[in-house]
Amino acid sequence: MPKDEIYRHPVETIEDFCFDQTVSAAFDDMVERSVPGYRTLIANIGPIAAHFLTAGGRAYDLGCSHGAASLAIFQALKENKRKIIAVDSAAAMIDACRSRIAAAGAEQWIETETAKLQDVPIEDAAVIVLNLTLQFIPIAERDDIIKQLYQGLNMGGACILTEKIELAAPADDQLFRELHENFKRANLYSDLEISQKRKALENVLLRESLAMHEQRLYQAGFRQVQVWFQCLSFVSILAIK
Repeated sequence: MPKDEIYRHPVETIEDFCFDQTVSAAFDDMVERSVPGYRTLIANIGPIAAHFLTAGGRAYDLGCSHGAASLAIFQALKENKRKIIAVDSAAAMIDACRSRIAAAGAEQWIETETAKLQDVPIEDAAVIVLNLTLQFIPIAERDDIIKQLYQGLNMGGACILTEKIELAAPADDQLFRELHENFKRANLYSDLEISQKRKALENVLLRESLAMHEQRLYQAGFRQVQVWFQCLSFVSILAIK
């Protein structure tokens, strides 16, 4: 697994973070060292999604990156396979995703597409996964996206939404930021790497409060909205239609 050394050396002009070939090459190392509880998160998305797929329908993994959630769902389904649509707007991510799917022998069941999630028609969906995806989309577009996904879900279907949230109290938010940075230091990121990546993400990863995410889901029509996972400021919500 290539190491994430993108911000190891001083950068004179830090550009906005994007999911290009450089990021894709280091992505697996990056996400494990940057997102607390990531392996636990992925390991549980599979069985949760499989629960909602038992009666039929499709799974959509929107913003699939290298396909970790798609493959977790595929594996959790065992012999009861269902169609999984894995979508990402970054070609470099989809290329890596396709390689992972091929290595797992899952091409028959996992279909990949390079597209913006807003442009993907959602049909016969039992599960929609947005795993650290919505946070990279402009806030003004998020209400319409969630409404669109709700419309494409079958009754009783679920949306699994994982986000890095902003805590309501500034003191709490600052504490969790410091704890997250300590997590990165424990995973051998330097202070320079942490600060440069934070600068690169500040106009790209746009956090909202947990209450805002819950409100948006309820307003779209979801009848049950519950947090099923949290590690520091990383939260995953299960919303059921």
